[in-house]
Amino acid sequence: MVLPVAIIGGGLAGLQAARLLHQAGVGFRIFEARDRLGGRIVSADAAGRPAEDGFDLGPSWFWPGMHPAMAATVAELGLAAFPQHDEGDVLVERMPHRPPQRFAGFRQEPRSMRFVGGTAALVRALAAGLPEGSIQLGTPVAGIALDADHARLTLRGPDGRMESVAARQVIAALPPRLLEASIDFEPAIEPATRRRWRDTPTWMAPHAKFVALYERPFWREAGLSGMAQSMVGPMGEIHDATTASGAAALFGFLGMDADRRAAAGTALLTRACLGQLARLFGAEAANPAATLLMDWTAEAFTATADDRRGGAHPLPQHGPWVSAAWQARLSLAGSETSASDPGYLAGALDAGARATADALRRLGVPGHASAS
Repeated sequence: MVLPVAIIGGGLAGLQAARLLHQAGVGFRIFEARDRLGGRIVSADAAGRPAEDGFDLGPSWFWPGMHPAMAATVAELGLAAFPQHDEGDVLVERMPHRPPQRFAGFRQEPRSMRFVGGTAALVRALAAGLPEGSIQLGTPVAGIALDADHARLTLRGPDGRMESVAARQVIAALPPRLLEASIDFEPAIEPATRRRWRDTPTWMAPHAKFVALYERPFWREAGLSGMAQSMVGPMGEIHDATTASGAAALFGFLGMDADRRAAAGTALLTRACLGQLARLFGAEAANPAATLLMDWTAEAFTATADDRRGGAHPLPQHGPWVSAAWQARLSLAGSETSASDPGYLAGALDAGARATADALRRLGVPGHASAS
């Protein structure tokens, strides 16, 4: 059996591709390395388990006015959203052993929006409409080889055994850098294309996010928005992470590189982050109900060794992401490949839609122009 389309990766881009293929009546299967869907999207409970009303350990925000195509998808899926809390004053921590400065807050425009139920609500909504049996979890793709009129994927199953699957089209819905580092190609990808993939920064991969959960959002009672900037650390940027249901939390991005985080360890980082929150928001912040720490650099299915050095946000790039013999079989769909919004949720949806359109044209699906 030869699949019409194989999708590598069950994150937002892969699920968007699956949704559009299903709407077009084209068969597919998603091969996801993790034991869950969502990729860099994780909404977790106080114990760190995926939850339907969780705290976002990956991306939290989207901007409907800036990303109308994403806004249309969200509306079509019937998802509810609410604005990021920004009412109240902002704190700025400039120097060690000096109290933070307090400034009048301001409403950000365009407003950052969050999903009711966490960003994983978008993942659940996309997956809910897919046919049964179309998603295969715990199955990394180790290699892809061209074979006559199809590509053959080598899969590593949950039990460690290798198997192969053939597909007429392949959509690689993972970051280009991770694709280059983790999957073998036969014939080999051209050096210039491999270099482009490797040099494209992976969104979220260098970062770590700390979340402190509380019984109530006490900082709001003090007239604070929960927003803070710090040149002292360990967190450089802090925000209110309270959910739509009222579960209170603060979150921050750690402002130190991956090697320093690894050397410090979770326990020390947690103490340092709580100490910083207490400096900023008072003693009550030192006693959370629970804490969560997600270091994306430690996620093997997100980051490579190159991501430990950090890097800028991915920028829009133009021109084909695939060259030579692979152009007829392979499309890239990671958020980083979006020509309009790389490194955003909207970019993942955009890239997934573009890759799907490419695959449908090559398959000769009615209503899609044949590939030139």
